[in-house]
Amino acid sequence: MHWKQKRFIRKEITDDIIEYALYHSSVMRDKKWPDALNAICRIPSVGRTIKIVYRSSGKETFIIITAYWLD
Repeated sequence: MHWKQKRFIRKEITDDIIEYALYHSSVMRDKKWPDALNAICRIPSVGRTIKIVYRSSGKETFIIITAYWLD
């Protein structure tokens, strides 16, 4: 996936930030991919907003497509 390549470039986006955003944001559909979902959340410890595009493959299993800072 795209995130496996970008993970090394965006080292400040850690697994705990992604997990926090997935559990504290509402579920939104993505415009480009009909089977993908978006999570947009402000991370309080950093003070920045993150966007994560992912697929859900079970109740507690997520496949991350990409993640990046919006601001």
